[in-house]
Amino acid sequence: MEQWILYDVGGVLELVDDDRWPDVLRETWGARFGLTVDEVRTRLRDADLPDTALRTGVADEYWRKLGAALGATPTEVVTMHAEFWDAYCGVANVELLEHARSLRDRAKLAILSNSGDGAREEEERRFGFSSVFDPICYSHEQGVAKPDPGAYTTALARMGASPEQVLFVDDNEGPVLGAERCGIRAVLHVRNEETIAAIEGFLAG
Repeated sequence: MEQWILYDVGGVLELVDDDRWPDVLRETWGARFGLTVDEVRTRLRDADLPDTALRTGVADEYWRKLGAALGATPTEVVTMHAEFWDAYCGVANVELLEHARSLRDRAKLAILSNSGDGAREEEERRFGFSSVFDPICYSHEQGVAKPDPGAYTTALARMGASPEQVLFVDDNEGPVLGAERCGIRAVLHVRNEETIAAIEGFLAG
């Protein structure tokens, strides 16, 4: 039976603190425009920004409205856009990516990630995920995010896999529990060595 390893991105394949970087950006942007973090948060909440996590093709509208809400010039918006993707993507988890590459003759590899519109292009440019993983299932393209069961069933359908064929790796408990509720074995990623050991144990049967 063909086996699959299904990976989250942020906090797993990418080294990034998803709980912290949005606040860091709000602090940075607030300081730039003479606003408190609460003022930044309020302006963005009132800006009627499109949901980039569940929709595709809305990034231009998002950044236009965000810039207007903060009083940014077009040049400043370009800078903020770059800062956003640097924070969002972090840096590659080289050890885990190299281990994934080493598995290609033993297992099928895929991604299931909650994402923002534009993530496919940015992460491909930085990390070349498509050379390792297929399919790459992003929430903004699928219209459903973890831990909604639809995120997992959509990924399984794209993979052509049944739940028992799959090991899912995520760094947050909610998505791990969501996968398990769908019958998918899952591992909570904390340290590379433990995750690699769990993957090897799954493949060994």
